[in-house]
Amino acid sequence: MALKSTIFKAALQISNMDQHYYQDHALTLARHPSETDERMMMRLLAFALHANDALSFANGICVEDEPDLWHKDLTGAIATWINVGLPDEKLVRRACGRADQVYIYNYGGRTADMWWEQASSKLNKLDNLTVYSLPPETTRALAKLAERNMQLTFTMQEAQIWLSNQAETVEVELVAVKA
Repeated sequence: MALKSTIFKAALQISNMDQHYYQDHALTLARHPSETDERMMMRLLAFALHANDALSFANGICVEDEPDLWHKDLTGAIATWINVGLPDEKLVRRACGRADQVYIYNYGGRTADMWWEQASSKLNKLDNLTVYSLPPETTRALAKLAERNMQLTFTMQEAQIWLSNQAETVEVELVAVKA
């Protein structure tokens, strides 16, 4: 018998002063059985960083040809493609051909560094690709915020990022690998 996804609910209040975006989102996240809290919270963080009314979660963990999140315009064309983790270099190149802008948020410390070392020679040539890395201590702290019903506040001001619940605040450090 196949394992089912675990459903998480997140009430996310976004105050992004850098992009002048202030909105509340009621999100439902399906955490795949193979997905960790760390990865799920990375998807939630990526949503908060790029939030708009057209951004939605896709089937990235289950369907190879889809990102974790995407924003499609009114014609169905992909404006923004967002992946979390260490995607295959061929998938990233394909995504850059299909989307106006592609973002990768990787994590995992040395593993993420090795992924970039191997893929950078081919991916550095892609003008519409942006890659960020998050330190392990940041992603572990984000994972501790994971609950089945979350009330979270995302704040971004002058490139300083915080994600918090009622008890804890995590300062998020984004390291630009390829901007």
